[in-house]
Amino acid sequence: MGGTEHLTVERAGATLVLTLNRPEAKNALSLAMLVGLHDGWLEADRDDAVRSVVLTGAGGAFCAGMDLKALAGDGMAGEEYRDRLRDDPDLHWKAMLRHHRPRKPVIAAVEGHCVAGGTEMLQGTDIRVAGESAVFGLFEVRRGLFPIGGSTVRLPRQIPRTHALEMLLTGRPYTAAEAERIGLIGRVVPDGTALDAALETAERVNACGPLAVEAVKASVYETAAMTEEEGLAAELARGWPIFETADAKEGARAFAQKREPQFRRA
Repeated sequence: MGGTEHLTVERAGATLVLTLNRPEAKNALSLAMLVGLHDGWLEADRDDAVRSVVLTGAGGAFCAGMDLKALAGDGMAGEEYRDRLRDDPDLHWKAMLRHHRPRKPVIAAVEGHCVAGGTEMLQGTDIRVAGESAVFGLFEVRRGLFPIGGSTVRLPRQIPRTHALEMLLTGRPYTAAEAERIGLIGRVVPDGTALDAALETAERVNACGPLAVEAVKASVYETAAMTEEEGLAAELARGWPIFETADAKEGARAFAQKREPQFRRA
């Protein structure tokens, strides 16, 4: 199992837990963190025993985004990983889920600051739960910067445009309650329990047929920009083969026998 000094990788049953681990900097992005994230997403895709991923942060924060001290010239932490960026110039975008969509469901467990690059990375996750004191926002314009992690494209597709533009153009912070109200996150829980809630959700995902789960996720995203007619056709093309799998037959058989199904990804 991989990981770096700023990104820990653990297994919780069939869930891979990726933890941003730079709490002294509110988990601001570093090269070590980006390399660890990149490799973690690939591990989740590669390992069929992994059915879901939870992304969280250590020390009561999710991610404060770009390290502005590094941007000002002090150097981004983890210079020893720079050769990985040279080998793959898109590595950081894949790490932040801008250029990569994992095939397994990704559940974000947010505590504390989830701002700038943290909010951008959040938009690449599928299910989002946050502690009630969590803070969200895209602060880039306040620093004369551009939220280039995908927010000008993704955010207006995920929440109403007026809310997306207010967040993008004012750079103001949002409470967890407000983030839930506008649809940026799905659920608010008591502080300190976001990870537990995310893991509970992951367990529910893990109990479902993995082929069905991955096909449903893929269908949602691939049809998002299609017309309804195109989308319905694509849904049929992806969905019908699932009914022919051994897992589908096992699901029906388990229901009839009043027992839990034993899915085999077949």
